[in-house]
Amino acid sequence: MNTPHKIGFVSLGCPKATVDSEQVITQLKAEGYDIVPSYDEADMVIINTCGFIDSAVEESLDTIGEALHANGKVVVTGCLGARSEMIKEKFPTLLAVTGPHAKDEVMQAVHKNFPAPHDPFFDLVPKQGIKLTPRHYAYLKISEGCNHRCSFCIIPSFRGDLVSRPINQVMQEAAHLTNAGVKEILVISQDTSAYGVDVKYATHFWEGQPLKTKFIDLAKALGQLGVWVRMHYVYPYPHVDDVIPLMAQGLILPYLDIPFQHASPKILKLMKRPGNRERVLERIHAWREVCPELVIRSTFIVGFPGETEDDFQQLLDFIAEAQLDRVGCFMYSPVKGAAANELPDHVPEEIKQERYDIFMQAQQVISTAKLKQRIGQTMKVLVEEETDEGYVGRSYADAPEIDGLVYIETDQVLALGEFHQVEVVDTDEYDCYAVLSALLSSHT
Repeated sequence: MNTPHKIGFVSLGCPKATVDSEQVITQLKAEGYDIVPSYDEADMVIINTCGFIDSAVEESLDTIGEALHANGKVVVTGCLGARSEMIKEKFPTLLAVTGPHAKDEVMQAVHKNFPAPHDPFFDLVPKQGIKLTPRHYAYLKISEGCNHRCSFCIIPSFRGDLVSRPINQVMQEAAHLTNAGVKEILVISQDTSAYGVDVKYATHFWEGQPLKTKFIDLAKALGQLGVWVRMHYVYPYPHVDDVIPLMAQGLILPYLDIPFQHASPKILKLMKRPGNRERVLERIHAWREVCPELVIRSTFIVGFPGETEDDFQQLLDFIAEAQLDRVGCFMYSPVKGAAANELPDHVPEEIKQERYDIFMQAQQVISTAKLKQRIGQTMKVLVEEETDEGYVGRSYADAPEIDGLVYIETDQVLALGEFHQVEVVDTDEYDCYAVLSALLSSHT
């Protein structure tokens, strides 16, 4: 039998890009290729790039140059790959360049240089595919593209308009994941709450159940799987209200990742973003009435072109009233090709930095106070890592890699990737510190 060709793989960017990488790696494994962790072991290297902001572009270009220098045989895919002329001009020896979500094109480039060891058969790889995440959690991508045209964003030029996956296919993948031992499913897309609008909420059947390709139907169906279900990239449309009772009932996690981006009506209009400050605040307050445990995380941009001191103050007033649990902030970066670059009155860099610092300090006060309320609470924690003092895990309030952690002090041996009950004894700005609860640890 021929020795399998060895492929190196570098995955950059957001969780949506991670899912694209997983799909390519799954196909490579199905066809008998080996995936190796270093450039010098590989016969060729595939780089899934990010092209959203300048720092991500720079990281992608640096990685391409590094791979070419260390290996020489490189295929580029991903969002930056949509700017193929620029990449080919900078790196003329690349084997191929493709855009995002382009598994077939990537595989064609691989086959052209290193024919597949054998024909793929479904049972050669796990039904859930090859995952780049730890065994206990996985991302579930429900759609590609986006119908919004935010002036600071160029993602639709890479990934196109919204294309929703049929709900029966999404649920089949989710079932494979849970059957493989995944304890947490993180639902991702560019606009999760718009799921199905492009197919007029078409009905499909899963496990004998008729399900509409719709946010609420998806949430109800995922809630039947008995695992943590976490919703990311949700716009605060009115129909999101219908999902909050499911959170209160414990069917899905009481957690929403909503990219508000700003609060000033003027800036939101310049951003071409939906949203009305007062209606959003009313909706948040109403959600918390239904589900007091609800945790909301969001991201904001400061220093957007045209942002005045008054606009920035409106943003500070908004976070003070909204009392969001988890918040990230970016200083506006002029991404090549974004419509916002043509707007007048760009904010000087030093003022962007000043506003960023003020914003983060204000949110830190909010986050510290909200976490302090958890002292004395018993929480279910998904344990992920062992430390010298004990273990590190995440509660329902903590998404992987972007939110806080729960540090557990214990001499007992805890199973990684399993749930345990802890009691919170202290907190700081972002994290909780806990001991094992007197209650028996739960492994369900």
